[in-house]
Amino acid sequence: MKGRWDFLNKYLLIADDNEGILDILKTYVTKEGFFPIIAHDGEEAVRKYEEYKPVLMLLDVMMPKKDGFAVCQEIRKTSNVPIIMITAKGEDGDRIMGLDIGADDYIVKPFSPGEVMARIRAVLRRLDLSEEQRGDIVDYPGLTINLTDYEVMISDKPVNLTKKEIEIFWILASNPGKVFSRDNLLNSVWGYEYFGDARTVDTHIKRLRSKINISEIDSWDIKTIWGVGYKFEVKHVEK
Repeated sequence: MKGRWDFLNKYLLIADDNEGILDILKTYVTKEGFFPIIAHDGEEAVRKYEEYKPVLMLLDVMMPKKDGFAVCQEIRKTSNVPIIMITAKGEDGDRIMGLDIGADDYIVKPFSPGEVMARIRAVLRRLDLSEEQRGDIVDYPGLTINLTDYEVMISDKPVNLTKKEIEIFWILASNPGKVFSRDNLLNSVWGYEYFGDARTVDTHIKRLRSKINISEIDSWDIKTIWGVGYKFEVKHVEK
C-alpha cells in the first residue's frame, strides 16, 4: 500500500502460537479501539494480512510453518505496514536482523501489555507525523525521493528500496552537507533510543549504495565520514 495510511482501518493483526499471549494482547488492543485479527502461524498471518490489510502487525518470531522474520520479509515486498516483532530472544543479532529486514520495532518477552500498547501508539504516531511533516519530495539532478509514496526515481527509473533504506536516503538528501552519526540515523528512522549495535545503519547504507549504483552517479554522493557517520553531498548541479 502506498501513500497515507487509512486510520479508519482499525484492524490490528496479532500473530503468535501462544494462546495465552494472544488472549492478553487481544484484550488490550480491543480496549484501545482496534479490531484484533488473530493468526496462529506464519502462513495464516500472511493470508490474513492480505485479507484484512491491518493498520499494524504484531509478529512473534518463533511461529510454526513460517517464522516472523520470513513473514516480515514477505510483507515488505509489497507493503510498508508497521510491523512490531515479538520474541523470547534478546540477543542483539536477532534484534538487528528484525530491524534490517524492515521491522519498525522489537519487543522481547516477557513484556507488559502496557508496554506493547505504548509501542503500538508510538509507531503509529511516528508514521502519522512522518507523513504529515516529512511527506514531501526531494529533487536533485537525476534523483527524486517521494517519502509520501515511498518511491525513489534515479534517472527517471524506479529503484526498489526497502522502507528503512528510503527513510535513511530521504533524511540524508533532505540535509545536504550535514553529517549524521549512526546514532542520529537510528533515532531518526526508528524513532527511539537504540542500544544495540549501530552496524545496522552501515548495513542499510551498504545495500542502498549497491541498489542505486552509487559509483555511476556523478552529480551527488552518499559520503562516509570516517569515525563519525554519513552525509549526502551534491557534487554538481546542472543549470
